[in-house]
Amino acid sequence: MLVFFIGLLLLLLALGVPVFISIGFTSLVVLAAQNGIMNIPFELLALNMMNGINSFSLLAIPFFVLAANIMNTGSTTNRIFDFANAVVGHFRGGLGHVNVVASMIFAGMSGTAVADAAGLGQLEIKAMTDAGYDLKFSTGITGASSVIGPIIPPSVGMIIYGWLSDVSIGGLFIGAIIPGVLMGLFMMVMIYIWAYKEKMPRQSKATLNKILAYSKAAFLPVLTPVIIVGGIWSGIFSPTESGAVASIYAIFLGMVVYRDVSFKQLLGIFKITIEFTAMILIIISAAMLYAWLLIRLRIPFVIAEGLIGISSAPIVILFLLGIFFLIVGCFMSVVESVIIFTPILGPMVVQVGIDPLFFGVFMVITLSIGVVTPPFGNVLFVLTRITKLPFEQVVRAILPFILPIFVVIVLIIFFPGLTTFLPSLWGW
Repeated sequence: MLVFFIGLLLLLLALGVPVFISIGFTSLVVLAAQNGIMNIPFELLALNMMNGINSFSLLAIPFFVLAANIMNTGSTTNRIFDFANAVVGHFRGGLGHVNVVASMIFAGMSGTAVADAAGLGQLEIKAMTDAGYDLKFSTGITGASSVIGPIIPPSVGMIIYGWLSDVSIGGLFIGAIIPGVLMGLFMMVMIYIWAYKEKMPRQSKATLNKILAYSKAAFLPVLTPVIIVGGIWSGIFSPTESGAVASIYAIFLGMVVYRDVSFKQLLGIFKITIEFTAMILIIISAAMLYAWLLIRLRIPFVIAEGLIGISSAPIVILFLLGIFFLIVGCFMSVVESVIIFTPILGPMVVQVGIDPLFFGVFMVITLSIGVVTPPFGNVLFVLTRITKLPFEQVVRAILPFILPIFVVIVLIIFFPGLTTFLPSLWGW
């Protein structure tokens, strides 16, 4: 039953069947095989699906997506880029550093890699190529730095993982800060070495007046991640409430302070946000049915016993799961993967002694590499459209810059305290 239950789902996904249909159909086939098609408790299934999305925590998803869409529409991304350029642009390969720093700041507002690539990507690549940087280098670092988007809080993937596994979303957000910052720093080290090897351009150091001017222009947008993380950290508001605060703040900046988002544009942003949220919620509702069946069939415990049969060492199990997530991420989005595999693996990791909060951060980081790997990496298609480069050239440009992310994954496997230290200070 284990092979059939998981194998049928993967087969349907490989055939291109929409995720929520694949999950729902697999669940119905398994129930029919167990009890007969006439004995499927459809009322109970519908109730399970409705209860799956009846959650205050899930409201954080549309709020953070709304905030990111508003900031991408207005001048926020330009202000962040100009600020980062004034601060680190004078180093050799400086616009590469600017690219990473801007992505780290924007990650504190968006929660998704695609929002980062679509919002900052076009601006960053144009600025770098105009300054004499190789287009492939510019594309590579833009794609890799966008992976930080789902890591530094807020993160849509972590919201969904926290809800499905009953782990503190605030704890996940705080736990991802150190790994997310390390990803950015290691990318900057790689750029620094590469820049001297290839003798990349550098620009003159910004004057103090210029730095102050760009800092003033970017102060309110840069304050967004401070409000989000600070509010959660201090207990002033929950992760869901922080999403609402971020949305209201983004509307205030776009329509009142900077006046670069019109009411007509805002209505269009609402429409896009509603469509994205509806897509996620229908997948989650189907996944709740799938999760109910998983527990009923004891599949997570069977998988746990199988892994323990290979090795009982958590480090070995994490490496095996890491390889699995890297493969899965090539074919499915972070959100879809978290929805499908959290019910399977969440109970299992607890049984083998892995901290579920740590595992959530580890899972999202590892799956996030999939947004820049073929064949279905969303960021690849965004960058192909922006740069007009062939798909395979975009892939080759990004691959070297994935190395710093691998380094961070290995580090957190061997030193899980990098993830759990900050949450433990606040009792999460």
